[in-house]
Amino acid sequence: MRATVSLAAIFALRMLGLFMIMPVFSVYAKTIPGGDNVLLVGIALGAYGVTQSLLYIFYGWLSDKMGRKPVIVTGLVIFAIGSFVAAGAHDITWIIVGRVIQGMGAISSAVLAFIADLTSEEHRTKAMAMVGGSIGMSFAVAIVGAPIVFHWVGMSGLFALVGVFSILAVGVVVWIVPDAPKPVHVRAPFAEVLHNVELLRLNFGVLVLHATQTALFLVVPRLLVDAGLPVASHWKVYLPVMGCAFVLMVPAIIAAEKRGKMKAVLLSAIALVLAGQLLLGSLAHIVAIVAAVLFVYFLGFNILEASQPSLVSKLAPGNRKGAATGVYNTTQSIGLALGGVVGGWLLKHDGASAVFYACSGLVFCWLLIAASMTPPPLRRA
Repeated sequence: MRATVSLAAIFALRMLGLFMIMPVFSVYAKTIPGGDNVLLVGIALGAYGVTQSLLYIFYGWLSDKMGRKPVIVTGLVIFAIGSFVAAGAHDITWIIVGRVIQGMGAISSAVLAFIADLTSEEHRTKAMAMVGGSIGMSFAVAIVGAPIVFHWVGMSGLFALVGVFSILAVGVVVWIVPDAPKPVHVRAPFAEVLHNVELLRLNFGVLVLHATQTALFLVVPRLLVDAGLPVASHWKVYLPVMGCAFVLMVPAIIAAEKRGKMKAVLLSAIALVLAGQLLLGSLAHIVAIVAAVLFVYFLGFNILEASQPSLVSKLAPGNRKGAATGVYNTTQSIGLALGGVVGGWLLKHDGASAVFYACSGLVFCWLLIAASMTPPPLRRA
């Protein structure tokens, strides 16, 4: 329990820092040199994912060779440096540089491998589910709190706060996370993982989920501002939306895990994400309508964000959990990068509706692919 809670807290602190940028950055960017180019804004949001996707597997391999704690601490320090670089930036170019450095602290695969080192097989799925839940919780807190914090300290202060969160996470690693024996380095069997059809479905799903999330946050803050709601008041939308979505997520996760309804819950959640994107593209963008549609979207998103990491750990073949989570995290980061770059390009050339409809097409493809998934085995009593 100590290992799982402390490592989940590291995940939550780091993801809190990442997520707090998303609800406000596209609006803030209009006020700095280069920020009127929405393609560059999209690159600034997605650059983090590019460097993460290139380094996840390397960090996992390095943690096998050198031990988990040194690699995790190094990654957190690099992430903090990138945050402080972005905090001191006065134009979009240096913010992109800071985001690239942030992405170089790609520790997720090492953290998940550390959880596997410190938990027994019978408790590992619960541990992975706790990590997934911590990500969902940090997302909810960030989305609600970011507009308020932005109003108090501005974008530079927000980036600096992200760096402070990362330094706090270093303290958690050093003083709270239990020590584990140095792992034995085993050549990662990526071919076996990449040939597993069920894992491929989940990898494609997390790529689509985070690509469409990044693209959505390029557009939605601007829509709310255009509808007459200043950034400092965006929490009035996000707080009830995320609160209700989080409460309703809990019975869905219980049904999936304890009652063997994982496939039905996943397909329903994907359908909710699809409905949210379609409705954002087709309905009028007044505050009440945007809030109602965001509730639909985030209910599906939170369910998927909490349940998919657990499902990866269940479906990984044999003792290949480290390789499976490394590939899963890599595709997640590729999705972040694609969503920022492609979403920014579409917004620049074709407008907000084109972004939502393109996201809808991706999610619909995901729904078709997920529909033929094999239901995971029931959990033993």
